[in-house]
Amino acid sequence: MSPDTSDDARAVAIEQLEQFGLSTYAARTFVALVGLGTGTAKDVSRVADVPRTRVYDAVDELRGHGLVDVQQSTPKEFWAISAETTGGKVEREWRHRTAVLTEALDEIEPIERRDEQRGVWTVSGRETVTDRVLEFVENAEDRIVYMTVGELLTEDVVDALEAAAGRGVAIELAGVSPDVQDRIQREVPDAELFESLWMWSDTPAGRLMMVDGETTLVSVLVDGENGRPSTPESETAIWGSGESNSLVVVLRAIFTWRLNDAE
Repeated sequence: MSPDTSDDARAVAIEQLEQFGLSTYAARTFVALVGLGTGTAKDVSRVADVPRTRVYDAVDELRGHGLVDVQQSTPKEFWAISAETTGGKVEREWRHRTAVLTEALDEIEPIERRDEQRGVWTVSGRETVTDRVLEFVENAEDRIVYMTVGELLTEDVVDALEAAAGRGVAIELAGVSPDVQDRIQREVPDAELFESLWMWSDTPAGRLMMVDGETTLVSVLVDGENGRPSTPESETAIWGSGESNSLVVVLRAIFTWRLNDAE
């Protein structure tokens, strides 16, 4: 590993540890100890840009997370747990925090969340739009009509569609290339592929979805050449739910040709 590559790896590791809640000094100290194997406060201070007096505070923080052991020698020696063990601890902590957060939010949320969401809501960013699509697919009970371009039909969306089909939800899909159609037929064999009334690939449209006739989402791809996104943030969507929601009413009328054909 070249010095530049090693420096990049250290910077990435420090940044990620900070994201998981460690202080900057603790993150620098831990990464330094991983590189050293074992070391004293003087050793850490020399390689980690941490004042020697602050190394002891950082080690106390790391010990609280179970990331560092201390040898009671003179001077004290510090030892960091392995990268694999660290990853496992962080992953378990993340899962625990996610479970606690979900449980707390479940207690706050009304017992019966309103199906009717007044108005039309805006979502920006491809990842966030995908999250909303996944939520709608996972909550589907009867039918999903989904038009999209192949680049947005990611593996997690395909997996969600496959799971929905396994629950008995009817899946109808359009707008994708022949290669993507072949993939869908392999992974979601119960999905019905249909031709849209317009050339989906010739527009900046990203996704058009109707779930159970009551939840809809429409997205567009912006700021990219020929309507294709230049960054993952260049997708914007609007969505609504409820039989009387204005967006649902309009899209249900647009989808009438499809809904009637499939019945």
